[in-house]
Amino acid sequence: MAVHSGGWRESSTGIARVCGVKILYLHGWRSVPGGVKPGWLRSRGHDVCNPLLDADDLALAVRQAEAAYRDYRPDVVVGASRGGVIAQSLDCGETPRVLLCPAWKRWQPLRPLTGRVLILHSPQDEVVPWGDSAELIEQWGLSPDVLFSVGDDHRLGDEASLEVLQWACDVLAAGEQIPVADAEWSGRPRAASAAAEASYICDSCGEEIVIPVDVSEGESQVLVEDCPVCCRANTIHLHIGDDGGIFSSVES
Repeated sequence: MAVHSGGWRESSTGIARVCGVKILYLHGWRSVPGGVKPGWLRSRGHDVCNPLLDADDLALAVRQAEAAYRDYRPDVVVGASRGGVIAQSLDCGETPRVLLCPAWKRWQPLRPLTGRVLILHSPQDEVVPWGDSAELIEQWGLSPDVLFSVGDDHRLGDEASLEVLQWACDVLAAGEQIPVADAEWSGRPRAASAAAEASYICDSCGEEIVIPVDVSEGESQVLVEDCPVCCRANTIHLHIGDDGGIFSSVES
């Protein structure tokens, strides 16, 4: 495939354009339905569901998004920033996802990153560092080719970025082949180091905290740890995979 200006890719069948794609768009933190990106997608003939999501309770926001998913049955789920974390946390089966500058280090996803995914991020993002998305795909064994460099800020509201967003939704909805995780690693984090450490995001202060893990205690563990920054207690759920990979989530 060749990449054209504006982010379109051309295959042997021409530029991928699909009309009338049903898109569930999950907005960012303290944002509201509407805005440039869902408006752009609508203006290009797509059907966009853009529900209001709770800004304070991630688990509640995920439930709201899942309710919208069940009612709407989209072809593609798009999540921006915190909405990208919600998109990752959805129980949405095989529905493909587009993550825009996902803020997964600020809000801990409730599920592993699996399935058909494309990630759009700006190297100049001043809110969520580009390196976070590079780390995300490495953690879950995704091909580097699923991560696209677009735009020059966190909003991705420029026309070129919007064109790439439309392209991503179109190719996923059309079922076109995209890079997928290696079979060995699909749906799993990379193997834990011999030090057996995990990290979590403190639910109170938002800092990333690294903690030691005793893998001999079993594959599913619940820990209560006081944050060394703000001293608030966090209940941390750990799951240790067959390969030693560790997935953590924080109970709100």
